[in-house]
Amino acid sequence: MNFLKLSKNFLFIVNPSKTTRYFSKMKIFPIEALSDNYMYLLVDEKSKECCAIDPVEPKKIIEQVEKLGLKLTKVLTTHHHWDHADGNPELLSKLPHPIPVYGGDDRIPALSKKIGDNDTISLSESLNIKCIFTPCHTTGHICYFVTNLNDPGQSPVVFTGDTLFLSGCGRFFEGNAEQMYQNLVAKLGKLPPETKVYCGHEYSVSNLKYALHVEADNKLAEKKLEWALKQREANLPTIPSTIEEELAFNPFMRVTNEKIQSKYKVNDPISCMAALRKEKDTWKPK
Repeated sequence: MNFLKLSKNFLFIVNPSKTTRYFSKMKIFPIEALSDNYMYLLVDEKSKECCAIDPVEPKKIIEQVEKLGLKLTKVLTTHHHWDHADGNPELLSKLPHPIPVYGGDDRIPALSKKIGDNDTISLSESLNIKCIFTPCHTTGHICYFVTNLNDPGQSPVVFTGDTLFLSGCGRFFEGNAEQMYQNLVAKLGKLPPETKVYCGHEYSVSNLKYALHVEADNKLAEKKLEWALKQREANLPTIPSTIEEELAFNPFMRVTNEKIQSKYKVNDPISCMAALRKEKDTWKPK
């Protein structure tokens, strides 16, 4: 799959000749990695500066940076798991000069800039990257929320690693249901509804089937599954979703829903989160 050819379908590319005022745009280039991972290049269009998110396959990252004529200036790592972080040392070794590696966990290979909740990172003069601490899948997980300071009309984006997937969430390897509730509902769920969600894995079809197992009458989940099946049959990605969509069909972001709580015989969102995750850990789609 060639995501670069698809990037114009994702977001944010304009024709300057058709606008009365030119803004530097951010572009996101998803790149396949391993069996179902996504790596990303976050690019400031004007300066050509970019950062790599979870570059587990450095060769692919460098090839696209060179092909697009970009300047790689940073690495953002969502969490320490090997399929997101273990490419960092090799990537650095192939660059002509050192660049910082950001992350929230000392276990991240080649980490040089440890960050925490609400810290900010700049990419050129245009893009502001806010760090959102989301511990649970791992204790040091960070999501990266990006806004374009020079073009407030451009939709923000968030890179969610293994905290939030399209219609799903990561396993609670190093945390608990209360933490994931805070991550998904109190933090990510409060981002602007138009925020584009770029997650760490292509799990959408299975996750949407589970969403319909939880809420069989959720028409938005049903429609999204039909679309996702067509995308995957055509070997196309299902990312990005939006926060608005996730709040509408992602069961892990709908734990305050009384019908879902009743189905799982609980009466609070944290118990509902725990019940959903316990079931999903062993659930198999039909």
